[in-house]
Amino acid sequence: MEKNRTGKKILLYVITSLLAVIFLFPLVWMIMSSLKGDLLIFRDMTSFRAFLPPLPNEIDGGYFQNYVMAFERVNLMRYIMNSLIYTIGIIIFGLIVNSMAGYALARFNFPFRNFWLAVIIATLIIPPESIFLPLYVLVFNLGWVNTYTGLIVPFIANAFAIFLFRQFLLDFPRELEEAAKIDGCSQLGIFFKIIVPLTKPVFATVAIVLFINHWNDFLWPLVVANDDSMRTIQIGLQYFMNQPPVQWGQVMAALTVATVPMLIIFIFLQRYYVQGLAHTGSKN
Repeated sequence: MEKNRTGKKILLYVITSLLAVIFLFPLVWMIMSSLKGDLLIFRDMTSFRAFLPPLPNEIDGGYFQNYVMAFERVNLMRYIMNSLIYTIGIIIFGLIVNSMAGYALARFNFPFRNFWLAVIIATLIIPPESIFLPLYVLVFNLGWVNTYTGLIVPFIANAFAIFLFRQFLLDFPRELEEAAKIDGCSQLGIFFKIIVPLTKPVFATVAIVLFINHWNDFLWPLVVANDDSMRTIQIGLQYFMNQPPVQWGQVMAALTVATVPMLIIFIFLQRYYVQGLAHTGSKN
């Protein structure tokens, strides 16, 4: 019996490792291609050398020449800063607003609580593109076009994030809150001094989800931020790829730069991310 369990675990680890390697192939190919010229990229396309760096004698100008040229051709640093301000702004304000909403739905008994929860969940099925026109009209009338406010404010509240916070907090022990109330702590004090520090996994989970979603946003920044100084990285990449002549090594370098922030966020928060996903479905 023990041998069967060990065999199944080994098989599971082998399968998951193979899947991980397969999923990493496009990322490795992109990074290796960013170090090569166009001729080398197309030459290695049909061989395993596509996943290997070029030899020193195969490149001119050093391994990072494509990165230097990409930053010189377009204002990639500005696009990256715009995306960071956009996504980090949504994350900071979103964590505050959505965590408070989730806490209220999990703890407070107010009229039509379940109805409002159902309404919030129902908004998940509405395609975001279907509300972009009225949302743009509102942002335009407020004078928020080509501003960080117009990019950030419409997406601070997030139904999925509220649901995750609510599910996680349903499993949070009430005894700690009751003890804090006895000690004279206010409701806001309980939230910020007890709830927030002890619910890091769900905060990390929501932060990762929001970062990935909005770092990859294309349509809304394209509509609201049409000035070059306000372009986000995804819009900048599209502009770069449409700018002749197309140098695929430089394109791969720009794509690699755009991918690095997501990898950094996930690597540093992955432990909390797994814990958050494991707990959010524990209660209904």
